[in-house]
Amino acid sequence: MNRARLRDLGLSVGSLPPGPLNAITDVAGLRVGHESIIRDSPATVRSGVTVIVPEEGEIWQRHLFADAHVLNGNGEMTGLSFLQEFGLMCGPLAITGTHSIGAVHEGLVSYELAGGFAFDFCLPLVAETFDGWLSDPSALAVRPEHVHAALKAAKDGPVAEGNVGGGTGMNTHEFKAGVGTASRLVEVAGESWTLGVLVQANYGRRHQLRLDGRAIGAAIPTTDVPSPWPMPRDEGSIIAVVATDAPLLPHQCRRLAQRAGMGVARTGGIAAPASGDIFLAFSTGNVHSAAEDKQLHNARFLPDMALAGLFQAVIEATEESIWNALCAAETMTGREGRTSYAIPLDRLKEIAST
Repeated sequence: MNRARLRDLGLSVGSLPPGPLNAITDVAGLRVGHESIIRDSPATVRSGVTVIVPEEGEIWQRHLFADAHVLNGNGEMTGLSFLQEFGLMCGPLAITGTHSIGAVHEGLVSYELAGGFAFDFCLPLVAETFDGWLSDPSALAVRPEHVHAALKAAKDGPVAEGNVGGGTGMNTHEFKAGVGTASRLVEVAGESWTLGVLVQANYGRRHQLRLDGRAIGAAIPTTDVPSPWPMPRDEGSIIAVVATDAPLLPHQCRRLAQRAGMGVARTGGIAAPASGDIFLAFSTGNVHSAAEDKQLHNARFLPDMALAGLFQAVIEATEESIWNALCAAETMTGREGRTSYAIPLDRLKEIAST
């Protein structure tokens, strides 16, 4: 069966309706760009970078309320201390492989400087998961120019998923995975709001994998579809980025970010001791102009007690994003002949339909 998204198989999770694209780009103004690096010499590389650019590229000068949550800290997101101190997202967010953090950080800074966006300093948001099983991490293949390419390629509309961009070399629940996205529409306070999630998934054991409560992984044992690993392992990571046009304050964004962990848990993730599970949420519902940082500002926000629908949206969209990453990813062979197999969609559909 050709690769497809979860809903293309007639399967879904949750009860809230998705947006038109069922992607984070359903939130108006958001753009996503990928740059993938796949080569076999002089080193085997299966890596890349993915960027999320809010506010149609004006994010450097039109800052957004945001906050984050660390479920398990064996991972990295640069710029997190500034984000949590000020509650502001002041630039694009990039996701890559662990050893590429520095180069991607430099790429975001240099792009900002070249565009004339920078003020006194820049603390970019760069998150990672480890792609070193399929990609030689010593190659240091991702360079600042790859970040520039991803930023220039960033666009609205459908988002490429699976082993693409930062997700190129990633595995989830012992299947090939990578980048996935989904969205939900929510009615709150008499208005309709859009919430989208994008994940870079690289975690989990086979037997833990579930779809809407169904034990999928246990029904596809490694005797049928081999694991990427010669021995079972618990370490791994996931980055989830939550975006919404609902007007929220920073502490409310943090509360949304926390719920991404519940979506991971519904899929079978347990935030293992050697896992890096970091989630960020931002709202486009208020804009803080960097040129007016000493003036009085007005902000709109939903009441804290009215956020239940948005919490549900985060959980459902995170779960479906992980599944879209699994369904879209293709079997890949990487360094030292290691192979990560795609989940068989015909088997998935059969198991989930019984």
